[in-house]
Amino acid sequence: MILVFCELKEGTIRKPSAEALSEGRRLADAAGLKLGAIFAGASCAGSADAAKYGADVIYCAEGASLASYSSDGFAQVLADTVQAKGATVLLAAATAVGKDVAPRAAARLGAGYASDVTGLAMVGGKLQAVRPVYAGKAFATTSFASAVQVATTRPNVFPLAEKAGAGAAEAVAAPAGGFKSVVKEILAKASGKVDLSEANIIVSGGRGMKDGANFGLLEALADAIGGVVGASRAAVDAGWGLPHSMQVGQTGKVVSPTLYIACGISGAIQHIAGMSGSKFIVAINKDPEAPIFKLADYGIVGDLFEVVPELTKSAQGMGIGSN
Repeated sequence: MILVFCELKEGTIRKPSAEALSEGRRLADAAGLKLGAIFAGASCAGSADAAKYGADVIYCAEGASLASYSSDGFAQVLADTVQAKGATVLLAAATAVGKDVAPRAAARLGAGYASDVTGLAMVGGKLQAVRPVYAGKAFATTSFASAVQVATTRPNVFPLAEKAGAGAAEAVAAPAGGFKSVVKEILAKASGKVDLSEANIIVSGGRGMKDGANFGLLEALADAIGGVVGASRAAVDAGWGLPHSMQVGQTGKVVSPTLYIACGISGAIQHIAGMSGSKFIVAINKDPEAPIFKLADYGIVGDLFEVVPELTKSAQGMGIGSN
């Protein structure tokens, strides 16, 4: 069996988890295995949707002890389920939670672990993973010697594929509690906007924005075309008051939107590692030799402070953001 740890948000499977589940279905079909989805929390309401992405069985660990996230509590659920159901592969999306709990589950299982993978295959009944190395300059193919193989899938890389599965529901025991660590409180700004890693359109700014206040220009463009705003590490580290949650790149968020507009971003390899999977890339930069143009599908050589407002006016005039 291939088992996929899935996360819920407001009663809906998170997109990165649905992507991991879709990839799990593809691998299970190739290897002739069953696919299971595992959920954990105070409630598993919404977990039935895992059947849309091919889950043959939906395991749910519900209990008051899991109401708040605990890395060792959730890892225990995953490890116990893998052992009880005889799963040989455990997948999770490389989200903040997935990257925290998957390696802990792997340690409990004595399993090999590959993080942030961009490609998976079943070869000779064993998992084979492809993951970026050296800031995305190269890719390494990893094989496993362990009986159980664990990997986290990079969000926005694996395609969503709806393929109905049996979706048989089965409860699994929740730990009694007494965990070493428990999340007591989450302090986050309520922006009401889609998270960068799940956005379809992103407008990003770099050091060429000159000041954090100028990101208002990008906000206006993003609003006009139905997108969200991101930033390069240079912009976030410049002391302009931009939160790390906006950062796109190797040390920020990896994104793969349909449209990525890079404004005043030179194209450092660390930034490219986080957005090169975008379907269409538009670069706006006054330096015609900027490395970003080598990656861009469309490039505009010009002053972003003149170009961006014009793009915003055109988008507003066409009513793009409302479509």
